Parts: sequence; C-alpha cells; structure tokens
Amino acid sequence: MAARCLGCGVGRLLGGLRGVGARGPGVPRLWSSAPAAPPGSYQERIALAAREPAAFWGPLAKDVLVWDTPYHTVSDCDFRSGKIGWFLGGQLNVSGDRVIPPKLLCILTSLPPCGPPFLVPRELLETTCRLANTLKRHGVCRGDRVAIYMPVSPMAVAAMLACARIGAVHTVIFAGFSAGSLAGRINDAKCKVLITFNQGLRGGRVVELKRIVDEAVKLCPSIQHVLVAHRTDNKVPMGNLDIPLEQEMAKEEPVCAPESMGSEDTLFLLYTSGSTGKPKGLVHTQAGYLLYAALTHRLVFDYRPGDIFGCMADIGWITGHSYVVYGPLCNGATSVLFESTPVYPDAGRYWETVQRLKINQFYGAPTAFRLLLKYSDSWVKKYDRSSLRTLGSVGEPINHEAWEWLHQVVGDGRCTLVDTWWQTETGGICISPRPSEEGANILPCMAMRPLFGIVPVLMDEKGKVLEGGDVSGALCLSQAWPGMARTIYGDHQRFIDAYFKAFPGYYFTGDGAYRTEEGYYQITGRMDDVINISGHRLGTAEIEDAMADHPAVPETAVIGYPHDIKGEGACPRRLSQWPGSVERSRSRGGQGFSWVRLLVHMSSQGGIGEGPTLPACKDPPSPATVASVALLSSGSSLLFPGILEVLSGMACTRCPSLPTCPGCATAPSAWKRPDFPETLEEPDLPVLLHGQGEQSE
Repeated sequence: MAARCLGCGVGRLLGGLRGVGARGPGVPRLWSSAPAAPPGSYQERIALAAREPAAFWGPLAKDVLVWDTPYHTVSDCDFRSGKIGWFLGGQLNVSGDRVIPPKLLCILTSLPPCGPPFLVPRELLETTCRLANTLKRHGVCRGDRVAIYMPVSPMAVAAMLACARIGAVHTVIFAGFSAGSLAGRINDAKCKVLITFNQGLRGGRVVELKRIVDEAVKLCPSIQHVLVAHRTDNKVPMGNLDIPLEQEMAKEEPVCAPESMGSEDTLFLLYTSGSTGKPKGLVHTQAGYLLYAALTHRLVFDYRPGDIFGCMADIGWITGHSYVVYGPLCNGATSVLFESTPVYPDAGRYWETVQRLKINQFYGAPTAFRLLLKYSDSWVKKYDRSSLRTLGSVGEPINHEAWEWLHQVVGDGRCTLVDTWWQTETGGICISPRPSEEGANILPCMAMRPLFGIVPVLMDEKGKVLEGGDVSGALCLSQAWPGMARTIYGDHQRFIDAYFKAFPGYYFTGDGAYRTEEGYYQITGRMDDVINISGHRLGTAEIEDAMADHPAVPETAVIGYPHDIKGEGACPRRLSQWPGSVERSRSRGGQGFSWVRLLVHMSSQGGIGEGPTLPACKDPPSPATVASVALLSSGSSLLFPGILEVLSGMACTRCPSLPTCPGCATAPSAWKRPDFPETLEEPDLPVLLHGQGEQSE
C-alpha cells in the first residue's frame, strides 16, 4: 500500500498524547508512553487541526503515504460549491507493493471454510496481481468501472486491490441485493466488468449469486465480461459473457506494476440509499481517503502492531471498505474476514471467533448486539475473551441495554467501548470517545468527541448556529477533511443539493445531535426520523431506546402519525420475533431475528392492538409520517393489506407481492424504489437483517 508505517508520522504529530498500553520492541510510537504530557496537549492538537488544517494534515500525508510525485497543495475546498480536493498534484497508488506490509495476515472465518485459514501477504499480493492482469487482458483500463458482487472473502479483497492497482474504479455491491438493485447500480456506474462468485454461503444457506447476476446482466448493456470465481464446488450455467476467474488468473503472471494515480482520481464508488428513490454513487478518491481510514483505524481502536483486528462488517458497506480492507491493510494489521451471521451455527459464533483468533479489537453493529443479548449470557461467557481490548459499535445509535451488555458481559467491564459515528459520505469515523487524553471518561451510548479535523456545529431550523452546551439541533460539519466523499457520480448538483444546500457553507449530515454542557456529542437519529409533537422535536431513536430497556421488549419501532391537536403523535410498537421462538425460526431454515422498522402499514383500517386509530391515507404521506407498524408475532398473520417496506430506516417502497391498500392505490411512481427485491421472500430476509447494515446517512 502507498503507506509507510503510520506510527512514525502520527507519533511526531501527536507525541504529547499518552498511550494505554505497552508497545513491542522496535515499534514506532503512536501514543507516547513517556511521563504525563503537558496539560492540554490533546486539545492543542484538536485546535491545530481545526485552526490550520494544512499544518495538521500536510505533515501527516508526507510522512504516512508513499508518493510517486509529491503534492504541491494540501487542500482546496469550498463547501458552498461542493468543491473538495486534498494533496493536489500528488501521485501514488494505494495498492502499491507496500499495500501488503510484511506483518499482514488476513484471517478467514467462514463455514464451511473458504480457502486456507490464513492468507499471508505474499499470497494476497500475488492474487491481487494475477487478478489485475486478468482484468487488463479483458479490456479494463484506467478509469473503467468494475462491479464486485461478492460476499466477504479473500477474492473480494483481492478484486478491490486489483482494481486500485491498475487504476480502475471498483464499486462493491452488497451480495444480498436483488437483480434489479444490482442492475441499477451497474447501469448508473456504466461498469464494464462484473466479478462474482458462483454461489454464496450465509448462515448455512446457499445464495445463488450467479443466478441473480444472470438476471441483472440482461439489463446491463455496458457489461462486457462476467468473471466468475467459485465459492462452492457446484457448477452453474456459464453464458457467452462468463469467464471462469480462477482458470484465467492461473494463466497470468504474479506481478503487476501499479498505476500511478492522482490524489483526486477516483478510487471507488459506493452506493447508498437516497431520499428520491435513486441510489447515490458516492465518489471516494485516493490519497485523502487512505490517509483518513488508516489514521482513524489506528487512533480510535488503539491499534498496535501485532494486534488482530476484527471488524464484522460486510465489504458491501463503507465499514467494510474502511475497517476491513483499506485502513487495516495500510497499518499492516491482521484483519479478520467474517463470512457468516452472529447466530450461525449458534449464538456463540462471535465469541468463539474471538477466542480462536485472539481478537484484540471487535467492531460490530448494534442490531447484531441487540439480537445476541436476547440469548443467554452463557453463549458469551463460555468463551475466553481476555484478548479483547477495544469494543466498537457502528451503523446506528446504540441503546443503553445493548451498550451495557457489550461493556459488562462481552468486555467484562474492562474493555474500552467506542460508540462511533460516521457515514458512507465521511469515509471514516468522525466522532468517537477515542482518541482522547489518557484516562478521559467514556459516557454510555455517546459518540462524544470529534476526531482531528472534524469541526461539528449544531443548527436550528432557521440555519442559526447553536452555541454552548445542553442544546440539540441539526448536525453539520464546518470544514472539510481528507476522507470525505467528493461528489455523487455523474450528478454533482445532486451532491450539492443533498449535503450543502440546506445550510450553505456547511456539510449537513442529515442527523440530529445533542451537545452536552461538557461539549460531548450524542447522535439523536436521522432528521427524517424526528417527530414534532406539540412543537417538541423527539428523535425516534430516543423513544426506542427507552422502550428497549424493558426486558419484555426484544425490539422496538417508533414512527409518527398525524394528530389533530398535536400535529404529530408517536406510535411505538414492540416488535416480536418471527415466527415464534428462535428455535422454531431456525428449524424453518432461518435464524431468530427481530423486525426493525421493517413493515410499515398504510391503511384505512385503523391501528393495531391498543394503538391509536389511524386516519385513511388518502394521499401518500412522507416516510416520516407513515401510519403504523404491522407486527408479525407468534402465530399471527398480516393484519393489514397495505404494506410498505422500510429496511434499516430507508425510504419506503411499495411491495407488489402484497395486496394494495385502497387508500394508497394512486400512490405516485416516486414511491417505487429499485433498492429491494420485487418480492419479500421469507428466506432472504434473515440474510438482509443479519448484514452489518449501511451507515447512517
């Protein structure tokens, strides 16, 4: 990778900070283990990054990244026009030979095993080079887009690095998306080549990836070749576009010279949901993204050379890009590739993996933690977790019950727990309890401290900056940082409208936040998940958090509904596991899982159970004011005919496999979204729900 040992440059810049543990012989200092640093040294570094970004980031980029051509300008950014540029004039390749440092090992944890249990640097580098040469032989050139439709695997990582090595742009598409969703993303990016597996394995089930690809490619005129690797030994039909990947790679040389790329050349596209119904292809570039991913990986998680870093995310999401692939590899980390679900073959899967691999940092999603805490603690305590030093939460605000369980049960009350906030757009972690001065407190369920170079502000509804503590508002960021997205592919105006129009001169995150008297930040939820009751703005996450504290509530969902007097009312619902018990669900081929904001009904039939009676939806309301939540509980069936699906808080889409709601019969086509399968097939839902989910937007 185009990176030196990160410790040297960071150590010089942050030398005033103290460490939290010993360092091995010959390992450069990231955190000084010298006597106490001068008071305020951490705050001085925070102030420097905010006051003089060039003075902060410039030396880091020179020390950390390996340049073919040095940059001449640290940054050129203007939020009003959506212009973002870092390390201009510099050239490098993020997949140069130093992308695979000597100490790197990728550890694979999958059932059944996917190749050897360990992948040493030489093997990963050779695989990357052979795949890169295969891509070039089949017409892929610098700047071409390559779609990767694969689950977590060494081949998927090699595919990402191979694209980077030859200057192609990769777009990884989550291997749980339908053919329509896959085709939509391929067509938007105009991909030339698609890389996939014959089949995927998840939670004991076979996922017919090639079959989905065959259906999608019929709709994709830009695709010239489909490279098919083999996850299983099963044969699949091969068409005119299909090429057996392993056979072609065997013909290629294990050496491929890296293409020298400009700092602001595109590294990858990653699609995230958009409020208009069309997914947004966010563009991340080379040098700035790599520097920010590596820096945050090291600082937030207290990564030390020799550690085993375990991020449970799928590479189809930004978490997998930044903290399974690019960040850990740049730091020479041993990175765990987790191809499974938290409850397969049983609820001890995570912790058996921790014991077997002696994982030091464990990074996962609150959805998974909430699922696991409903099982007996014995599934955790039967395994040795003494290797753990840092626990992390990502993807959504974590509730108190899950935080306490993770801290006390999983971490035995001794591990640092970082509740991280960031987005697909930000490229890396922006707010987290660590880094900090040594011994600084950590408050439960709170991201707390902005990272270096991240300058948050809170805005009221009129666009006025809110000063002081004990205030809530729209979370914006007032200055650029190297890891942030540069544009939306093919539509820069949409990029400006989405992120810089609401509050000119600021990046609008779309999230609400609360700032304490001490200046710490707590994410309160999406602004479109806020309910305005009698003039009081309440985040649904806050209400759900309070409900979830009750032991009889496995999962909750809160939405707003029209109220004649208060404007909006809160409609909370306790979501039960489906169908019936965990054991019964597993016996049907799925896993025990909770339905999180999954089924939202819009109907003139009224409420559910003790809930409020709801008015007829003569006009399709916004997703923030949908009527009520339909429950699937033990032995029950759908109670209402009009169903809209909401997955992970995304916007609504009509589900054509279910009867139409009379009141919504004339809903405009804007409600139709390509993000999800045309039908809700029961076996596919656990696959989606057990994924690591996409970052908050």
